[in-house]
Parts: sequence; C-alpha cells; structure tokens
Amino acid sequence: MTDSNLFEQQAKNRRRSAWLTAGFVVFTAWVGFGGDLGIYLATKDAQEGYRHVVPIIGLVLSLLAGTIAWRSWAHGAEQVLRAAAASELVEPATPEQARLVNVVEEMAIASGLPKPRVWIVPDSDPNAFATGKDPTSAHVAVTEGLLATLDRDELQGVVAHEMAHIRNYDIRLMTLLAAMIGAILIASDLMRNFIRYGGRLGRPGSSRGGGKKGGNPLALVVLGIWLLTLIVAPLVTRLLAMSVSRKREFLADATGAQFTRNPMALASALEKLEAAVGATRSIAKGAAHMCIVDPGQRVLGGKAGFRGLGSHPPISERLARLRAMSFLPNRSPAVLSE
Repeated sequence: MTDSNLFEQQAKNRRRSAWLTAGFVVFTAWVGFGGDLGIYLATKDAQEGYRHVVPIIGLVLSLLAGTIAWRSWAHGAEQVLRAAAASELVEPATPEQARLVNVVEEMAIASGLPKPRVWIVPDSDPNAFATGKDPTSAHVAVTEGLLATLDRDELQGVVAHEMAHIRNYDIRLMTLLAAMIGAILIASDLMRNFIRYGGRLGRPGSSRGGGKKGGNPLALVVLGIWLLTLIVAPLVTRLLAMSVSRKREFLADATGAQFTRNPMALASALEKLEAAVGATRSIAKGAAHMCIVDPGQRVLGGKAGFRGLGSHPPISERLARLRAMSFLPNRSPAVLSE
C-alpha cells in the first residue's frame, strides 16, 4: 500500500505543502479581487458618487496573503506554541519532566532524527502535538495533564507518535494548515464588514444620478459568489484540515509503533486520553488537527458514527489497528459497528 511507503509519504507531504501555500494565496487574491470586481460592476454606471476603479481590496489582500504565507513558513511553529502558552523545557524541574526529556531522547535515537525541542503546555487535559518546518527545526509539546496521566511506556508511545509526524513531514503540512486557517478566518471576518457597503453599491439605481434600476445583474452575481465564498471558506478550510489529519494519524500510529516496538503502549495511552472527555482549552480550534487526539470535547468526535465531526479518526478504530499489530483481538468489536 502507498501509506506503507514512508519515503513516498514524505515526498507527498512536501508537494501538498507547496500546493497548499499556492492555493491559499490564490484564494485570498480571489477574496480581494472578486470583491473589487463586484463593486466595480455595481458602481460603473453610477452618474454620481463613488466609482470603484482601483482594485485596492485585491492588492491589499494579495500582499497580506503573501506575507502570511511567508510568516507561516518561517514562524508558524512559534506562533502555534505561543498561542498555546507553551514554555520550553530546558532544565527539568520535576521527575515527570526528567522522564519526558529522557523519553524524547530515546525516541529521537529510535527514529534516527535530531532531538526536537520540548515544550510544556499549561493545561490539565492530556494531549500532545508536534510542529515545525522539518526534522531539524521540530518541536514536541505535551500538556501538564499528559505527564500526570500516563506511565512511562504510554508516554513513550505518545512521543513516538509525534516523532512519526516529524519524520513523515506531517508537521510542515499541519503547521501551514494551522496558520492559514487562522488567516482565512481573519480575512473572512474582515471582508464581512464590507457586506453592508457592498449591498448599497449593488443598488446603483438608487443614486440621484439615475443609474440602471435594479442594479447590474452581473454585479449581483459576482457579489453573491464573493459573499458565499466568505461564508463557506472557514468551514471548507477546517474540513480540509480534518480530512488531512485523519489520514495522517493512522500512519503516525503505525510508524510510532515501529519506533517503540510496543503498539499496546500507544493503545493504552489513547484509551486514557479518550477517557478524558474534557477539552484542551490551551490549544486553539485552528490547531486541533495537530494534536494526538481532538482537543475539543471528545464525546462525539471519537465515535465511529460521528467521524465527520472530529479532527481525528475514531479512537476505537485506532485502537483496533494497534491491537492488530500486536496480534491481539479487538476487545470492543461492538464499538466499531456504531
């Protein structure tokens, strides 16, 4: 199977990262220039008042998109860590932190990768994520709740899972997705402020100069498509991130089990994380796809019947695959049929 070829998956993730960046810039340009086109068509026949000629919205948003894409590439990891209020673990202050550093060093050796920088997220809900551009600039972050909840073998399974994301270049793709989801949400919110203004411009017949009554039909169509784009863009972007994340989690589980040679350690950790049905409030929704389990409420997202509502595949399916790697029967076959 293609997913078993790790080198092909790494190359595919690099290509996806490039296409994602290009698509983001094109989409943001459409949001800008599409609005300019609609407003231009709505005002071109006006005898008095404002005529929209210079595509200022498109120029500004295109420049903004290019800047955000570059910052996402150069500083996306730092932005994600800052948003989670994570602090770097340099000198362990507790036995749990010393154990974490030791486990990260072990998994770096097992995976053949440089040791990533280690971060602690001040949150009582157990979770973890990896971020960065490539294996040489990678970061692994875990919550305080994870350190308190898992034993050493389980922690090793989780860290191995995150090291798998680093090795497979998932971190580059996921970091770009997190940064661009945030940027699209901001752009969408900003452009919604033009809705009332655009609505008035779409009725040029109301101007005292006596334009065409009823407005320009083409302008109304363009503005309608433009406004629809603003409404659905955040949802479509999040669904894209969830789709990518669900596929990558299965591969990271398998690769992590290869590093530890103990699939049941990760399975045990996932069971404990599933039992914590609260939310990891320190991690923003836009970065949900980066975590080992969905940082939101896991009551629905973790069920097989609600796979479309979560940023991750159902934990029951992940457990079944890990148990199969250990040649153990699935202990809860009924869960998979829900």
